[in-house]
Amino acid sequence: MTTASRLAMALFCSLGVVAAVRAGDRIVELRRFDAAEATQAAAVDARHFYAIANSRIGKYDRKSGELVAQWQASDEYPLTHLNSGLVREGRLYCAHSNYPKSPNISSVEIWDVESLQHVDSHSFGIYEGSLTWVDWHDDSWWAVFAHYSGQKTDDPLVRDHRWTALVRFDAHWRRLEAWVFPNEVLDRFAPNSCSGGGWGSDGALYCTGHDHKEVYRLQLPQAGSTLVLTATLPAPVTGQGIAWDLERQLLFGIDRPRRQVVVGRWTSGQGN
Repeated sequence: MTTASRLAMALFCSLGVVAAVRAGDRIVELRRFDAAEATQAAAVDARHFYAIANSRIGKYDRKSGELVAQWQASDEYPLTHLNSGLVREGRLYCAHSNYPKSPNISSVEIWDVESLQHVDSHSFGIYEGSLTWVDWHDDSWWAVFAHYSGQKTDDPLVRDHRWTALVRFDAHWRRLEAWVFPNEVLDRFAPNSCSGGGWGSDGALYCTGHDHKEVYRLQLPQAGSTLVLTATLPAPVTGQGIAWDLERQLLFGIDRPRRQVVVGRWTSGQGN
């Protein structure tokens, strides 16, 4: 984290923004859409949302919910475990891993949003865990590499969920620094891990677990390596991958059992 970023975070905290989170604050559902691919994550841009499954992506009209395009993995594109998605500058970036196989192999897979054609890939190979989400913030790439408890294997590289880490990279995917999650969030992840995340317009990091209907609001620490939990927000999503529409202050996620994409907005417990 740069000195400027740390000063900005200190100012952010001193202005009382973190303290402004109140009991009863929550993510309230505004709308939901049926989407057969809504098993891993949702992503969003100005005109469309994207429902993401292990090896399939559906592109939907934001207003009507109509399916307008679909991408399917193939022998040429052998993707087996897509996770969260992010739309940036006309491209859809999806985290991908070989979970539940080991050793953990991860990559970022990239599509053109207009054509929904696969256009690029960045491979991490064997890295710090299974990649579950990526985001672009503060001129950096941010990514979570997950670990899961309860996997029955003799592989010494398989670790429990406490090893899950948030990693910051530069624009060329060179590792800069990393953090771990606080115990109170790890307890909610267990035995799984962090499935989704992204930076909000308030400068806070919002993360989800595997299936709990809640979003964890976190901030980088002033010192040390453990993220700081500032709020746990009830939400209409069942964990998994989330994405912010920062311009409209909307959170997109999924209701996995119902195969639906859910749109929500932060609502204050005080009704403001």
